[in-house]
Amino acid sequence: MIATLLAAAALAQASAAAPPARRTLGIFERWGAFADAAPRRCYAIAKPISRRTALYPFASVATWPGAHARNQLHLRLSRRRAPSAQVTLSVGDRRFPLRAGTLDAWAPDVAADRAIVSAMRSARSMSVESLAEGGRPFVDVYALKGAATAIDAAALACLPA
Repeated sequence: MIATLLAAAALAQASAAAPPARRTLGIFERWGAFADAAPRRCYAIAKPISRRTALYPFASVATWPGAHARNQLHLRLSRRRAPSAQVTLSVGDRRFPLRAGTLDAWAPDVAADRAIVSAMRSARSMSVESLAEGGRPFVDVYALKGAATAIDAAALACLPA
């Protein structure tokens, strides 16, 4: 009886702590668009063309209305980055230096986010490259077909009501 009550209490607590509902806005080729209620955010997201790692790399472009942020790039890298290694994003024929942590990378500022998203709209692919721990180079490649539509769907979903 006590075990059943404890199990029921644990289930109720887990249900109360469950993440808020996520709405699928659409799947556009290799890109998906989603909206989360709390914190309110809308984003386009894709996996790299190939993934040969236990980590789960992705590229996303998100809008966070509460933070007044629109179309922010976030990359989860497929390898842990060497501490002193630079991270570079190539979109078409443009190259962008990124700010990076051990596993994540971002545009350094709002102007770079705008330039990156603009370049993504007209390119066929993008790649992020760096050096992994131990000094071995790596690259994550993303197809961009559908990216512009997913980015637009996410941005529209987070417009003020």
